[in-house]
Amino acid sequence: MKITLIRHGESEANVADRINDNPARIVNLTERGRAQAEAASNILRAVRFTHAYASEFLRAQQTAEILLRHHACPLRIDARLNERHTGLDGLPVHVFRDLVRPDPLHIKPERGESFLEQMERLRSFMDEITARHPDGTVLAVSHENPILAALALTIGDPEQITRHDGIANCEWVELDWPAK
Repeated sequence: MKITLIRHGESEANVADRINDNPARIVNLTERGRAQAEAASNILRAVRFTHAYASEFLRAQQTAEILLRHHACPLRIDARLNERHTGLDGLPVHVFRDLVRPDPLHIKPERGESFLEQMERLRSFMDEITARHPDGTVLAVSHENPILAALALTIGDPEQITRHDGIANCEWVELDWPAK
């Protein structure tokens, strides 16, 4: 199966540099985020997606709706694509980064998950959709941390990914799964 994992467009939380890991809290795309999604949609227009998924977060679903304008596949929501659970919703992003910096793979906030736990969440998602759509070309709209976790599943050294510069808004990665 081929999967294109794309980060949502710029959101209000991105602009405010605040954590939003609670899908019940409404955080919309900005105008810039919508324009980013439109630009990505035009580039990805030629890809024949057979299935599409998005996280429970409104910003991911808004991005997916824009991306799917040129595609006939329905959008399914899957919580395993959600942002990393930190339990720090509403706090500045640096609070989370400062917390996990000493050991980015294993440290987890009191009410959150570690990077390794997040990796297993993404493995579960990718294994299941591969079983459902073995020859599919799948679009999955998610968030920076889950996309990094999916990338980490494809390399031998996940800590290397935790040092990655990140995934920009509406940037995507294409993976073959299972990883070869």
